[in-house]
Amino acid sequence: MKKDIPFLPVKDVKVAVVQKDGETGDSGWFVYLLNTGSVTIENVMVTSRGYGFVDNEPRKTSVLRHFLGGMAPSESAIIEPVDPAVFALSNEYWVSYFIGGQVYDKKFIFVPGSIMEEHLSYISQLQLKGVLHE
Repeated sequence: MKKDIPFLPVKDVKVAVVQKDGETGDSGWFVYLLNTGSVTIENVMVTSRGYGFVDNEPRKTSVLRHFLGGMAPSESAIIEPVDPAVFALSNEYWVSYFIGGQVYDKKFIFVPGSIMEEHLSYISQLQLKGVLHE
């Protein structure tokens, strides 16, 4: 049962929303998962969704599920491209993974207005500018 599973705190895993300028063939906004730790994370699953209000009307996006497999230490992976039209919503990325048979689980929520040009900072692991959620 779920109550019998110990959920340890997540550390060394981050989510970033970055803007690519097209120099590498891709342009636009992308969501990345970063493993900043020193161990491999396995069976990585990310669920993404957006929800909130636009012009006082409730809005929500489809729920998307992404299986990333394993991620080596200091590795990053694209979760999905993201349309700036959803930045007015709360954007939730629920990350689950295993380390040595132990499950880890955390929701990363980018609140409305948090993904904006003026909030971008340099993310050295990606060598791109973006908004990093720890």
